[in-house]
Amino acid sequence: MALAPDALDVLAINTIRTLSMDAVQKANSGHPGAPMGMAPMAFTLWTRFLRHAPTVPDWPNRDRFVLSAGHASMLLYSLLHLTGYDLSLADIESFRQWGSRTPGHPERGLTAGVEATTGPLGQGVANAVGMAIAERRLAHEFNRPGHDIIDHWTYTICSDGDMQEGIASEAASLAGHLQLRKLVMLYDDNGIQLDGPTAMAFSENVLERFGAYGWDTQRVDDGNDVGAISTAIHRAHEDGRPSLIAVRTHIGYGSPHKQDTQKAHGSALGEDEVRLTKEAYGWDPDRHFYIPDEALDVFRRAIPEGQALVEAWDAERERYAGDHPDLAAELRRRLAGHLPDDWDRGLPSYAMGEDFATRQVSQATINALAGSLPGLFGGAADLSESNLTDIKDAGDFSTDEPGRNLRFGVREHAMGGIANGIAYHGGFHPYCATFLTFSDYMRGSVRLAALAGLPVTYVWTHDSVGLGEDGPTHQPIEQPMALRAIPNLWYIRPGDANEAVAAWALAIERRDGPVALGLTRQKLTTLPETAAAAREGVRRGGYVVRESSGGAAAIDLILVATGSELGLAAAARDALEADGIRTRLVSLPCFAAFERQDDAYRESILPPPARKRVTIEAGVTLGWDRYAGDNGAMIGIDHFGASAPGATVFEHFGFTMEHVADVGRRVVREGLHGRIPTLDPGHQPAGLGVGHPISATGSSGASPVPASPD
Repeated sequence: MALAPDALDVLAINTIRTLSMDAVQKANSGHPGAPMGMAPMAFTLWTRFLRHAPTVPDWPNRDRFVLSAGHASMLLYSLLHLTGYDLSLADIESFRQWGSRTPGHPERGLTAGVEATTGPLGQGVANAVGMAIAERRLAHEFNRPGHDIIDHWTYTICSDGDMQEGIASEAASLAGHLQLRKLVMLYDDNGIQLDGPTAMAFSENVLERFGAYGWDTQRVDDGNDVGAISTAIHRAHEDGRPSLIAVRTHIGYGSPHKQDTQKAHGSALGEDEVRLTKEAYGWDPDRHFYIPDEALDVFRRAIPEGQALVEAWDAERERYAGDHPDLAAELRRRLAGHLPDDWDRGLPSYAMGEDFATRQVSQATINALAGSLPGLFGGAADLSESNLTDIKDAGDFSTDEPGRNLRFGVREHAMGGIANGIAYHGGFHPYCATFLTFSDYMRGSVRLAALAGLPVTYVWTHDSVGLGEDGPTHQPIEQPMALRAIPNLWYIRPGDANEAVAAWALAIERRDGPVALGLTRQKLTTLPETAAAAREGVRRGGYVVRESSGGAAAIDLILVATGSELGLAAAARDALEADGIRTRLVSLPCFAAFERQDDAYRESILPPPARKRVTIEAGVTLGWDRYAGDNGAMIGIDHFGASAPGATVFEHFGFTMEHVADVGRRVVREGLHGRIPTLDPGHQPAGLGVGHPISATGSSGASPVPASPD
């Protein structure tokens, strides 16, 4: 006998719950409670609202679903398997095991149907905001009267923990300001987090907070009431604002001893409790990973429904191509992530002796690329006039005009997560910007971009103590090496104008991960060699800028530099050559790209027999030993900076041609090696304390890095 509709809903919901419980129990690891509580809202969304195609998971006009509460990953894996994605029951049974497609937290690119890599709380909220921004911008670019070729929604499920994270608050504030009406957030309001009741640390009125952000807000008092959840989502669709639906759920729903306690949060229920919970559902406790046929039929309707959606959209795309062939071709290229053949036709080139801050060159390059790459889309965290990131005459992305310049406000972490969401959505090359020292505020999002392989570009300016008067709070010291430590992030520190152009070119070419640009506030002199050599040299991460007078076979010393220190290293190289020391100058703007080269190339740049080396970078020396070697010296800054004009700071910290040349002579003639202290004894930053080792190695002489306006 056929089940009544309500009974069939309950059967399907309990299938999600039991699959989640069984997978976590078999792994003896995971988070069973959240999927058990969230199952009704997820069931309602996925079977009654979500427009998706399990057999064509990358269908461009699909609705996006982001599980921001990524610890509840078995909820998502259950839905993916049940609705017919390429995720088998064997995959479910291998949850959290080596080589499985069901890792502890969802990973984009590993599991079909996973839209975003989530788990660090709050990130998915920001990703969803980015996806909604991308949908609006893409629709603005490509939709035409009679052709809504881009028209989809973004949904996310978040937890109490997401609500407590600052990144979620930042992103929600911006979403409300922008009135992203096609964004719906379901809030799993279960009152429990890892340490116990949320009341221990969280007592705010979330709905009032989101109302103040400009969101439509609703509450569903019974998280098992499918009808009420459905009504709330329908209402959300009718409002002109982003929508938050707080659903009162019960973590570990049905568990006799662990429901509504933190014991259901982060560990398996235990075999006895699983049996008792299944019995409470009316389930056979001896059947594991059991999927009733009636429940599977409900979920698998998604396959024909999704195929029909794709077929209808394909037919619409054909009509669209007939009416707008150029737009259709451009949309196809953009969604595929391909570059046009002549994308770099307008890149600037700079002549020897021209002085530019690399942030200025970045601005010129962004605007040169904007014409050939309409998918270039981004902005700064309230620093566009300092980061120089605006696309001229392209408008702002706002409630009234979805232009190309995003105004993130002072929301660095959300900016990073939103840029990731734009990249996840597809059709764009997102970029975002702030001062390099504030990259720390967005590190969590940067790390996830690297993990997920997202082509996001970070424009981080004011990249050293050379920024000057703003002082040590704004002067990055440890950031370059800390960023280089993130796997799959390419941090590039260009040394002059042509290297800055080449750095942007590499960022555009790279499609399998993020690229960060460390750019100067102060002007740098363009070296004569870089116009011809920088494009390929930066692409390979390092190259010979100026050869030893003895050629590659006769090198007494190698100077290795990055960024603003490349120019002073070039001057020091010439001084050393005048002293008879045959010196090669190497630029090493991107460690990660350089390490990807084969041994032959790397050894052609840094020949192992040439063991006398000096590395020069205005940051920590940690990590430079790999290139300095046992017989080399490292000039850096292993302390905080100082407030003074940039040229003065460089002089007192030893970043002058004279000091670099002197260290080079001592390396060759005296065997000097190791870290070279650079702190002037006349300046002791607060916090060093009495007795901190300070050595005077600075020297007089003008710095080659005069300051320019903020």
